[in-house]
Amino acid sequence: MTPFAFAFAMFLAQPADAPAPAAAPAEEAFPAGAPHDDYPFVAWCYGNLRGYLDMHDEVMPEVTRIESTYRPPGRKLSDDLKVYADMQKTGRAQLKTFQEALTAAEKASMRPINQVGAEAVKRGHSIWVAGPEVTKARKAQEWMSWTLPARCETTAVALEQRSKLMGASLRANAEPEPAPETAVPAPETPAGASPPAETPAPTPNRP
Repeated sequence: MTPFAFAFAMFLAQPADAPAPAAAPAEEAFPAGAPHDDYPFVAWCYGNLRGYLDMHDEVMPEVTRIESTYRPPGRKLSDDLKVYADMQKTGRAQLKTFQEALTAAEKASMRPINQVGAEAVKRGHSIWVAGPEVTKARKAQEWMSWTLPARCETTAVALEQRSKLMGASLRANAEPEPAPETAVPAPETPAGASPPAETPAPTPNRP
C-alpha cells in the first residue's frame, strides 16, 4: 500500500464524530517596540531584563511596603518576598543565556553587528526609564507585575544553535592556512669523525 493510500484508509477508518485535531498554540506576539529579527530581539530582551534586575534595590522598599499592607489570607510575607529574590537569581541565569546567544551570533556573522545589538539593548532597557510624574508606588507596581516575554528564551536558544552551526560551516569552508616553513636541519657529524675542514678562499693571481 502506498503512503497516500494508507493515509486515506486511516482517514476513512476514523469515526464521523471524531474530534478535529487541536490547533497548534498561537505564537506569542512581539512586545511593543521590540525588533522582530532574532539577533536584535534577543539583545532587546537582554536590555529589558537587565533594567528589571538593576531596579531591584530601588523598588524593594516600596514593594515590601505594598506586600506588607495588602496581605492575602493564608500567605506569609516572607514567602512572597522570597519570590522576588528567586526572580533575581533566575534573571541572572537568563541574562547569561542571552549573552551567549548574542556572542555566538556575532562570531558567526560575516559583518559587524554588535552596534545593532547595542542599540537594541538600549531600547529594551529604556522601558524602565520613568519621568518624575511616576510615583514610587506606581513604579513598584509595574516592576512587581512585569514578566519576561516567553519568546525571549526560545528565540535565544534557537539563535545560539543556528549561529554555532553557521560558524562551524564557515570554518569548514575556509581555506586552510599554509603550513609554516620548517628549517632543514644540518647533517649531523658521526661520532668520532672530525668536522669537515673549511675550504680556504681562493688567492687572487699576482702578476
